[in-house]
Amino acid sequence: MSALTSTQQWKALADHAASLRQSGLKAAQSSHRDDQSLVVDLDGFVADFTRGLMTPKTRDLLLDLARATGLEAKRSKMFAGDPINNTENRAVLHTALRARPKAGFAVAGQPVMPDIHAVLARMEVFANALRGGTWTGHTGKPITDVVNIGIGGSDLGPYMIYEALKHNAKTGGAKTAGPRVHFVSNVDGAHLSDTLEGLNPETTLFIVTSKTFTTQETMMNAASARAWLLSGVKDPAAVSKHFVAVSTNAKAVQDFGIDPANMFGFWDWVGGRFSLWSAVGLSICAGIGYDGFEELLAGAQAMDSHFETAPLDRNIPVLVGLSGIFYRNFLDCASLAVLPYAQRLNLLPAYLQQLEMESNGKSVDRDGHAVDYHTAPVIFGQAGTNGQHAFYQLLHQGTQIIPADFIELRTPCADAAHHEVLNAHLRAQVKALSEGQTLGQARAKLAPKYDGAALDLVARHSVFDGGRPAHVFSLPRLDARALGMLVAMYEHKVFVQGAVWNLNSFDQWGVQLGKDMAADILARSGAKPKP
Repeated sequence: MSALTSTQQWKALADHAASLRQSGLKAAQSSHRDDQSLVVDLDGFVADFTRGLMTPKTRDLLLDLARATGLEAKRSKMFAGDPINNTENRAVLHTALRARPKAGFAVAGQPVMPDIHAVLARMEVFANALRGGTWTGHTGKPITDVVNIGIGGSDLGPYMIYEALKHNAKTGGAKTAGPRVHFVSNVDGAHLSDTLEGLNPETTLFIVTSKTFTTQETMMNAASARAWLLSGVKDPAAVSKHFVAVSTNAKAVQDFGIDPANMFGFWDWVGGRFSLWSAVGLSICAGIGYDGFEELLAGAQAMDSHFETAPLDRNIPVLVGLSGIFYRNFLDCASLAVLPYAQRLNLLPAYLQQLEMESNGKSVDRDGHAVDYHTAPVIFGQAGTNGQHAFYQLLHQGTQIIPADFIELRTPCADAAHHEVLNAHLRAQVKALSEGQTLGQARAKLAPKYDGAALDLVARHSVFDGGRPAHVFSLPRLDARALGMLVAMYEHKVFVQGAVWNLNSFDQWGVQLGKDMAADILARSGAKPKP
């Protein structure tokens, strides 16, 4: 038995969960449905846990576990710049990327804010030149399309943010709508070729995002993009006007043909899946304008401040993380559905798959000991009513309980009538998951259409157990600030769960074995990927 599962706090939660099961999860949930202590409002960002399975007593027991496992001290170490990524001896300071210039963040005693804001200033100049038409291609034409080439954290975060906010670009402080932004990640050549179809080499700029500038998929795609450019603009000097780099490897960048003056750096204390706030977000700046990017940072910083200072029982990321631990470890919930009722957030579930599953999908703790408890759940989801016609059957009547995070917008992105219908569906799904439908209710509803054996059969198929947990995160609107708050909430959720589970949430050794084997297979086959 591990140190975690042998604690009195863990045992108390196990007993509490058994009691909830015995009394019935639907009954347990109904007991706190109107309890406003389970609703937290942070500047209009509202986290509503009243339809979950975290009763006030559950919350208090979870807080006891969090304190027993040193959550507050571990949080302080992260914000202090201590090397909490112990396998790589690195600090974890993505919070510094969105902090105010005079914040006191430091690594090994060295202030980091001057370097951060120097890079941000260069990003602003770049974005303004690109969007204002003063950055031109080799033949003097303005850039109309930007292609971000990266993978994992160098793709998912910026791609998700851009898709969510690109329609806000004209109101993001830019004078023009700016270029279209595209994202290429998969080493399958179809991804790049399909993206480049219809683009003009003379008006296309590539952002190659790779910390080491050696990531195989990224560099192969970049080399193919360079060949495509030079097939249309037949001058090797064109590369310096059509490629910029987000990297720390100046020599490799220069060897590729990119002017080192057009290289934007970041730091080893920025993990890939936490990096969209850094120069990795250059494509975001290009797409929505630097003012919009600043609003994104400001929203994240507001959630950072809340996470660092709010009491644990009113702390949104703490409550999100702890409720997830209760579901995973004490109610045996193996999955989590992320359900944004906003089409423009369609990529959020994919982004969170990497954030959560790469961070906490681990079977050894920080000290290298095998764990005897479950860690990260499987994350899946889809936007809006599309999911209702796909996998909600499993959510409502499947044999496993699957908690769900619903994301609500209180202000429509487009047509108000559509939005009213959309949010009616959201509220109906939350209500149905929570309250369910008894056999008697089903019979009464179906009696006008069926009778006899048919009524009995269809009624039995129309029973919903209820008591299935749903949290609602309600945003005032889909703008950069609100989205920054939402993403930072999930980042801190990962930290909270890793702290309690005693995991290093900031390395990813699980991705390495397959990479090594692929390299061996290619070497044995004699294949020579493009440099």
